[in-house]
Amino acid sequence: MKLVISDSKTGKTYQVDVPKDKEGTIVGVKIGDTIDGGFAGLDGYTLQVTGGSDKDGIPMRRDVSGGRKIYAVLSSGAGVRTTEKGERRRKAVRGNVITAEIAQLNTKVTQAGAKTLDELAPKKAKDEKKR
Repeated sequence: MKLVISDSKTGKTYQVDVPKDKEGTIVGVKIGDTIDGGFAGLDGYTLQVTGGSDKDGIPMRRDVSGGRKIYAVLSSGAGVRTTEKGERRRKAVRGNVITAEIAQLNTKVTQAGAKTLDELAPKKAKDEKKR
């Protein structure tokens, strides 16, 4: 699972890969809940869950209860882009509970630790494509 951490003080985001054996510690947490960052190697950090997506790219929505996948008629919000006023679309969305199918979890920092995120989650160098 990828953990995307947004730091509002610096305006930067960081990605951390969570090992498979640590993913079970956050299963059952809802969007809006706070979690300890220690499971991802971010000791001292407190993170708030803001959303995520599953292995197929289907986004999580705060207003859908449970960890299920549903097809809902939506007019705005996560998972839908409308082009006309009043337009509604049937889209696949996930519930607000983290399950084993979630591949990316979006969070924001609510309490920082002793070390900076640059030290704990360094940016990876971009690979240039060979032509």
